[in-house]
Amino acid sequence: MKTLLLLFLTLTAYAADPLTHLEGCTLVKADWSDGDSFPIRTADGKEITIRLYGADCIEWHVTDESDARRLREQRRYFGISGFGGSPEKSIEAAKGFGAKAAEEIARALAEPFSVHTAYSDARGDVRFQRFYGFVTTSKGEDLAEHLVGLGLARAHGVYRETPAGITSTEFEASLEDIELKAAKKGLGAWSVTNWEHLPVERKEQRDEIAEIELAKGGGGLAKGEKINPNTATHAELMKLHGIGEVTANRIIEARPFEKLEDLTKVNGIGKQTLLKLEPFLVFE
Repeated sequence: MKTLLLLFLTLTAYAADPLTHLEGCTLVKADWSDGDSFPIRTADGKEITIRLYGADCIEWHVTDESDARRLREQRRYFGISGFGGSPEKSIEAAKGFGAKAAEEIARALAEPFSVHTAYSDARGDVRFQRFYGFVTTSKGEDLAEHLVGLGLARAHGVYRETPAGITSTEFEASLEDIELKAAKKGLGAWSVTNWEHLPVERKEQRDEIAEIELAKGGGGLAKGEKINPNTATHAELMKLHGIGEVTANRIIEARPFEKLEDLTKVNGIGKQTLLKLEPFLVFE
């Protein structure tokens, strides 16, 4: 009984903030929109930007080195880096699938839809604030599942418990299964995948990440570099020593933090981990 009580208290302490349900939302047209991040207008006239949980569409607005690196990673993930026989043609094709995802968003959200969000900061473009959210179309479809099912997004990113009460782990597994079906059918970006070369491309990505971490002393941050856990992106959090994708997700869902010690409320961060993280964190 004591063990069960401790488990219950632990799960309660690490529960994500509750979701707010927004009905009657409409899509706001914007040149920078893509398949997984776009502005919406709520029923009361407020305009916010939503970043989908669990789905990652291919970049097609590449404006800086970070975007370019992300696009290269996505091309490797889908196994399309060699498509067309040159990097130029591969990049053009990849961006084309990113544009198709944006077009599908405009089609799927042509009618008023609903959003569930806990207003967790998704960061991204410095020009506007993004919030993670679940989007349900007028037909009752989960938008992330819809995009992954069309091969226009990969199952990747931040996960949490869904509005229907499905755990973040099960939600992630479900999206991965949907992705597998899309890949088998050759839908979207999977239609030009080089299956023989895909393992090589993914290994190249893993090796590149490992080499960068080795050059920086085992972590992704340069000496003297600090990040703010309240504003850092998912990728930036994963640069911290000992912080993987799951823990990065938990940090994002547990924000904001007023002081270093508040991070111990995140499952997976104990006192020893906190001591290792302290030199790399700032709370300004």
